[in-house]
Amino acid sequence: MNWKTIGKLLLIFSALGFNASSNAEPIWIDVRSVSEYNEDHIDGDTLIPHEQIVQQVSELFPDKSSEIHLYCRSGGRAGRALSALEEAGYTNVLNAGGIDDAREQRGISRQE
Repeated sequence: MNWKTIGKLLLIFSALGFNASSNAEPIWIDVRSVSEYNEDHIDGDTLIPHEQIVQQVSELFPDKSSEIHLYCRSGGRAGRALSALEEAGYTNVLNAGGIDDAREQRGISRQE
């Protein structure tokens, strides 16, 4: 396969909407406090307290079309964080509710 053929294939795939980000796993962010996180958290998820959400997310995840799922204790702070991210231009953000909701949506059980 030559470069001209590869270029044509890339153009076709991009036109059809195939790209690395379309198949990427969502980013899960816990927007609770550090003390709440230390008491209970989901391994592998990023902790960003809701007051710091725009600054931290823009540094860690600059692609504003990234799929981001937010959660807290009950969904309130996640909702405020979602609004802040949307105001900052993020277009694919979801309030997943509370930490137990986030576990349920992903089929994760709480580890004691």
